[in-house]
Amino acid sequence: MRFLLILFFFISSLTYSQFSIEGTLVPNVKSDWVILYKVEGAKQNYFLNTKLVKDTLVIEGKKQPVAKFKFTLPETTKPGVYRITYRLKGVGFVDLVFNKENISFALNPDYPEQTISFSESDENILYQNYLREISTAQQQLDSIQVTAIRNPSINQKEAYQNALALVNNIQNAYTEASKGKYVQPFIVATSRVNPKNVETSGQEYMKNMTAKFFDKMDFKNETLLNSSFLVDRITDYVFYVNLASDEETQQQLYKNSVATALSKIEDVNFRADVIEFLIKQFAKQKKITMVDYLFENYFDKLPESLQNKKFKSEQLADLMVVIGRKAPDFSWENNGKKMTLSSLQDAENYILVFWSTGCSHCLNEIPKLHTFLKDKSNIKVVAFSLEKNDFKWNKMKGDLPNWHHVLGLNKWENKIARTYNINATPTYFVLDKNKKIIAKPDHLKDVKAYVDKM
Repeated sequence: MRFLLILFFFISSLTYSQFSIEGTLVPNVKSDWVILYKVEGAKQNYFLNTKLVKDTLVIEGKKQPVAKFKFTLPETTKPGVYRITYRLKGVGFVDLVFNKENISFALNPDYPEQTISFSESDENILYQNYLREISTAQQQLDSIQVTAIRNPSINQKEAYQNALALVNNIQNAYTEASKGKYVQPFIVATSRVNPKNVETSGQEYMKNMTAKFFDKMDFKNETLLNSSFLVDRITDYVFYVNLASDEETQQQLYKNSVATALSKIEDVNFRADVIEFLIKQFAKQKKITMVDYLFENYFDKLPESLQNKKFKSEQLADLMVVIGRKAPDFSWENNGKKMTLSSLQDAENYILVFWSTGCSHCLNEIPKLHTFLKDKSNIKVVAFSLEKNDFKWNKMKGDLPNWHHVLGLNKWENKIARTYNINATPTYFVLDKNKKIIAKPDHLKDVKAYVDKM
């Protein structure tokens, strides 16, 4: 009997020590699964997954389709920021703070950050209330500031001071209320350093904002380092705060903002993660100049052990043939003479087309391309034919005189085709005389339109 009693209390203690994260998505989503990640800086690490349970609820007198889920976390689960992901594409995740307490919330899956509402979790309720109040007060302050800049003749001093006092009071109250809680570093770091007096110069206002953007953020704080907070703020600073209307100035602003942000980071592992993250963001936007700059000036200067060689090769491979890049070189033989793309000097522009004699679209478009360019002596075509053998190619290239003809055996597995990421034929590239890619038309009609504008 005593043994059974001890066992009962042991099992009860295990059950009690578990924690749960419960969510309700209103309306529901098409996916069937929800994934829980632990966020650590610029990375997210898989933690758990569970199935979404589809149901209906009566909300404001109407039946609504909803999706519910529940994660059961062991007692050993570490405090931190966790990410709930319910879609793999588009808007589909929300971050929350876990600190040894049950969490329950509901949200609209299309607008997670704007609609999330916690019914259980002191930490998240406090942080959500803070964000709502400080955001409203800061927007009011910003509105007064914008009015002062646009209309310097209107006296906004008193209104600004009152609004600034409200912002400071809210910040101080929540900083005090969050003492001893996991969310306090986020509350402290979220506060803006507003000017003490209203500014009437937009230039001075932006100068103050950029100079003091990171002042409240402790880049040594483990809680902030092990969350997405600092990465999100760096993203804002690099891509949204420092903006210019012309490309040359923008490039310099990008470089300056990257330098400023990275100068705040002492933790070398976090620095490496942020560098990779920024490279990915610039790569998504096809800003190859910045990708190259980050690799050369930051990534390559990391300790050897932190340089992810696979990451670098994959990123550069993906950007090998984007507009602005010099076309990757290749060679072929023409009547016993070795030729290379880079050494061609017989035109002002080149059209590099990957095609195949086994492609019906090519058999339709390639002769039309030849006819279209027949009287355009300043443009030469480099026709790279992907073939299993040279039988049909030898016959057809005779019908396409004055072109540079290149035979690419092994078809889709051809090394040059793989370098150029060729997945369909015909694929067109327009090059300048230095073989830099200046356009990537999708179809023959697009090639014609581009050439007509040249």
